[in-house]
Amino acid sequence: MREKVTNARRWVVKIGSALLTGDGRGLDQHAMRIWVEQLVALRNSGADLVLVSSGAVAAGMSRLGWVERPKTIHELQAAAAIGQMGLVQAWESSFQAHGLATAQVLLTHDDLSDRKRYLNARSTLRALLDLGVIPVVNENDTVVTDEIRFGDNDTLGALVTNLVEADLLVILTDRDGLYTADPGRDPDAELIAEAMADDARLDAMAGGSAGALGRGGMLTKLRAARLAARSGAGTVIVGGRIERVIDRLQAGEALGTLLLPEKGLLAARKQWLAGHLQIRGRLLVDAGAVRALTSGRRSLLPVGVTAVEGSFRRGEMVACVGPDGREVARGLVNYGIQDAQRIIGQPTETISSILGYIDEPELVHRDNLVLL
Repeated sequence: MREKVTNARRWVVKIGSALLTGDGRGLDQHAMRIWVEQLVALRNSGADLVLVSSGAVAAGMSRLGWVERPKTIHELQAAAAIGQMGLVQAWESSFQAHGLATAQVLLTHDDLSDRKRYLNARSTLRALLDLGVIPVVNENDTVVTDEIRFGDNDTLGALVTNLVEADLLVILTDRDGLYTADPGRDPDAELIAEAMADDARLDAMAGGSAGALGRGGMLTKLRAARLAARSGAGTVIVGGRIERVIDRLQAGEALGTLLLPEKGLLAARKQWLAGHLQIRGRLLVDAGAVRALTSGRRSLLPVGVTAVEGSFRRGEMVACVGPDGREVARGLVNYGIQDAQRIIGQPTETISSILGYIDEPELVHRDNLVLL
């Protein structure tokens, strides 16, 4: 099953605070350069890469001379604001040494729960990947509140995996993987090489709290793997201090714990689209569009739509209904109803002149469409 790793064409790599800051001693730029060498090699092999970086709060704590993680939200935000500066500079200089550009992307939970902002974030990340830029993603700790905080960057890594439709989430941590028991307390604990992400027996094995620097523990990593599995991605939980860990993972070496989804990438995503979002409107499509959707497996263009109904915003779920009144598909729409009404029946090249802008050439992209 390690072929799931070696065959992955889009990776999300999350690196934890303890690794990045040398257990709180400040940013470990030597370790960062070693990881970057491996990430560059991964990128040069043809794989897409998104880096999810913890460490802003921990780096800020180090600069402020704080030993314990603060409890109050304003102190956490202040530490994040201070630490984020050095963190991003360190990543940028390390990748720049190899001729690769980076981009800082700060997200909150609200960005991914709102469908319009979800699509905006998705489009931006995909554009960065198409440009060959390495997105460096972190939670926007400077502005988050208790209500919208992800809670840990393991969860953020899983949500980004869903967002960019990655094949693989790699969580680099200060342990070598998921064990049958706490290896610090039980000398008989064994490393779990592979398992299904939804195996209920793993919960007891993953018990335990986070370290002093982070918010997550092994249980949050297991939950992240389950979240990533919803879109069909596998997850590797592995020790970030293992020598050349990323190189060796890509080569197929059985390091860490590989947690696998039940369904493949496409099947899981389509199931999520079909069953987890409320339909906000209908697009009435002509016979040619029905054929393009069902036989050609193509995106829905404005020219094939004859009318729109309902009240929907960009990123919300709409039903695609054929001339006979039968629903043939549903998907996430790229334009709100007012703009959709203006461009239906029109060729793609006229969208910009009609609206004054263009978000996407399709009304519903095939990647966000499920046939019924």
